[in-house]
Amino acid sequence: MKTVQQQVEISGVGIHSGEVVNLVIKPSDRFGIFFRRVDMPNSELIAATYDNVGETKMRNTTVGKMSGAHVQTIEHLMAALFMMGVDSAIIEIDGPETPILDGSADEFIKKLRDAGITNGKMKRIVVQREVVAYAHEMLRELPIWVRMKLWLVNKIAGRKSDGFVKLSPNSGHGLDITATLVYPEKIIGRQTCSYSYTETRAAVQDFIKNFARARTFGKFSEWEYLKKRGMGRGANEGNVIALNDAGDGTLNETIWPDEFVRHKIIDAVGDMFTSGGIVCGALESYKGSHALNNLILKKLFSQPENYDIIDAE
Repeated sequence: MKTVQQQVEISGVGIHSGEVVNLVIKPSDRFGIFFRRVDMPNSELIAATYDNVGETKMRNTTVGKMSGAHVQTIEHLMAALFMMGVDSAIIEIDGPETPILDGSADEFIKKLRDAGITNGKMKRIVVQREVVAYAHEMLRELPIWVRMKLWLVNKIAGRKSDGFVKLSPNSGHGLDITATLVYPEKIIGRQTCSYSYTETRAAVQDFIKNFARARTFGKFSEWEYLKKRGMGRGANEGNVIALNDAGDGTLNETIWPDEFVRHKIIDAVGDMFTSGGIVCGALESYKGSHALNNLILKKLFSQPENYDIIDAE
């Protein structure tokens, strides 16, 4: 079990509200990552766990009750906590979403590193049997009118709902991720990238150097659509890679040509940490999403034969 040596204070705008939100990551002797909405009187702790995920449809991961206390867009912060080895903390926050900062995990990591981390080891969840989550499984659970709308949107955009996320056994000593994006936009096209977390300092440095700065992305025209509906108000060219409407370029510079799929690695790392520990297995994500990442964890934990747990020290 590991926590921060001193509290970490972070402020910034929320990507949807556009309003400044403040959070404080506090040391904890209780296992687990928990949020507390300090702007809501008598708010209970909100567990940042896969079985407490309330929504993923806004291209982010939200924990808590959508009708009450919840926190949106936790995945970048969760990825940073994972990389720094923090599995125990109370995060006080005065709004419904974490600060987007620069749209990556980099600034969160820097703040945590400056605070210092206690000694200890995280819990390991060792994958024993292969499990697969398919996009079409999620579609079947939606109302027919929603399915029809998604079908039309995907048809216009030239996309197929054939994504999947698969977890398979590996050596049992870390998380191997391979992510593939397939977009009709020429600037993205098909991109594949891999990363391995091996519980070593070198693996953490690899993530910091080659993945942590990768930002979220979207079409500029989508921003305008979201803003008119009270969402995406905090999005700007400093925290989102903006694709032009033709899809053959960006309105701001990218760090790497494949920054898009590198950001999906951040999302996968953050979402997998809602397991409560290190998922030790091979994760293959083909046109993955936060919803599929959540579903694969639900499938993993649905049968005791799928995994073994090695408790934290």
